[in-house]
Amino acid sequence: MSEYNPSPSRYDGMTYRRCGRSGVLLPALSLGFWHNFGEVTPEEQSRAIVRAAFDAGITHFDLANNYGPQPGAAESRLGKFLHDDFAAHRDELFIATKAAYDMWAGPYGSWASRKHLMASLDQSLERLQLDYVDLFYCHRYDPATPLDETLQALVDIVHSGKALYVGLSRWPLEAARFGFDYLRRHDVPCLIYQGRMNLFDQAPKAEGTLAAAHESGAGFISFSPLAQGLLTDRYLNGIPADSRIAHDPRFLKADMLTPETLSRIHALNDLAAQRGEALATMALSWILHHSEVTSVIIGASSPEQLRRNLACLDSPDFTEEEMEAIQNILNHS
Repeated sequence: MSEYNPSPSRYDGMTYRRCGRSGVLLPALSLGFWHNFGEVTPEEQSRAIVRAAFDAGITHFDLANNYGPQPGAAESRLGKFLHDDFAAHRDELFIATKAAYDMWAGPYGSWASRKHLMASLDQSLERLQLDYVDLFYCHRYDPATPLDETLQALVDIVHSGKALYVGLSRWPLEAARFGFDYLRRHDVPCLIYQGRMNLFDQAPKAEGTLAAAHESGAGFISFSPLAQGLLTDRYLNGIPADSRIAHDPRFLKADMLTPETLSRIHALNDLAAQRGEALATMALSWILHHSEVTSVIIGASSPEQLRRNLACLDSPDFTEEEMEAIQNILNHS
């Protein structure tokens, strides 16, 4: 392991956006730890990605208790990197984690009870080797636990000093509105809402979650911005042997690559080429085109892939004709 000396120009090329009505600025691109930071990925490969991200001005790292594989592995790996590489730079980082998905056996190992959220955060802090995280999310809506129990736990977590801010992820609209209001009334406003948003999945816009977060003063951060790789050039000519569909079909299955979807990918790729950029660049730029969006969470399997994604920061603005062309492709191809 070589000694890490961050780039002195790391903040020169990144764009930072205000997170809702808070005092927090987040990078337009954030690094997600869902894949490529667990036990199946060589440690030095993961370390190189994290170093490349920080060197590019990506200060926001997005984790969850169950990220790996195995669950907990991503937090443990980042904890090691924080100790080895970033001990002198902790205050330059904005680290988020989450709880509510399955983590341990028994009735308290999942969902969003006060018991689970508080116990899970304590475990996360131990794995991360931190005294606090900057942001702690309830990772999913729990239909069985009273909302005020979940939300009061988030309030109390901030009061305990174990998290500076809290967020909601994947909550339905009415529950999210209740959460925004509850947290605001208890003087711990929701910093940010995390939801899936990409060219193929515009539910946050259509269902009103994006607008509701904005109206409440919360930011919005998008995960799965490239639809698990569909919004790239990876599948233009079939399914590569080393692709996610071929090797890890848990979240992206071959039957999702229908002729209609493939036709849309080709048409979007043609439009991106007309703009002088890659399809992935255009897909990321399209999300950032929305003023309500604070940041986009990107994954990366290598430093080179991460750096390619940075091209969206210099992408040209969309014309009205291009935005209309995109929607026509999505509606009619």
